[in-house]
Amino acid sequence: MEDGRRVITDRIYSQIDIHRKYGGVVPEIASRNHVVKLPYVIEDAMEESGMTLSQVDAIAVTNGPGLVGALLVGVSGAKALAYALGKPLVGVNHIEGHIAANYLEHPELEPPFLALVVSGGHTHLVEVEDYEAYHVIGRTRDDAAGEAYDKVARVLGFPYPGGPAIDRAAAQGDPDAYDFPRVLLEKGSHDFSFSGLKSAVLNELNHLKMKNIPYKAEDVAASFQAAVVEVLVEKTVACALEGGYSRVCMAGGVSANKGLRAAMAQAAQDHGFTLYYPSPVLCTDNAAMIGSMAYYNYRSGMTSDLYLNAEPGLSIVES
Repeated sequence: MEDGRRVITDRIYSQIDIHRKYGGVVPEIASRNHVVKLPYVIEDAMEESGMTLSQVDAIAVTNGPGLVGALLVGVSGAKALAYALGKPLVGVNHIEGHIAANYLEHPELEPPFLALVVSGGHTHLVEVEDYEAYHVIGRTRDDAAGEAYDKVARVLGFPYPGGPAIDRAAAQGDPDAYDFPRVLLEKGSHDFSFSGLKSAVLNELNHLKMKNIPYKAEDVAASFQAAVVEVLVEKTVACALEGGYSRVCMAGGVSANKGLRAAMAQAAQDHGFTLYYPSPVLCTDNAAMIGSMAYYNYRSGMTSDLYLNAEPGLSIVES
């Protein structure tokens, strides 16, 4: 990564095929594959870049939030490199990294702006006041949006990962076939809750099966997705209008969802704000977004020592 905006090389080794047979990520298998593949991914990246490790200015790594085993492999590898090379170590918050993916796709983007971060483990509304200054104004109280997607997809018999499978099926279904709840919580709240929606879908499917009533998985997927998207859009628009934001960003794996993108684009047009989101490869976990955020941390002197540890429940750093 150069200057936080230009990607010199970005290599990704995906474990999707490994975990698909289990219907989701198995933490122990994930961390073991990190151990096996990390040296080769680094070597491949350096070869593609045409650089040597001695030419880099700092080593960046995600130290949380996430699966602790996988985080520990990354943190250990980064600390070893930093120590051996005598280079600074920069720990990066995973959620902040997702937000930074927008800088790679939109070089003109500068804070302040409002960010909706939606992934398998997180649903956040964040005021990005500066590159290292954040204010979380809304978060999930139970299931994250992506987590609900995966659980509903599993019951519908869709393959892992569930989010893209539901998005594809929803395009072929009727979003009004089932009236699933839109959980907005108490008046004025910017928090999210998708556990009730997930339970409503599962209960409806159990009811249909017990009564031997046929249903189309595409209709269930479309109705479920419509409920999720409506809540995400409504709360994001409310926050944007309340905070006077003219720019709104989306980030995280669920921000690649076509239904969400279309609905948010329409909302942006209706309410007069500019919408930003990364290309799909930068929505899911990747090294480029971590390198981008690391640049701004490093520029501000926010480096880590060799006691840096993995923090699976790490919160976004608020100003």
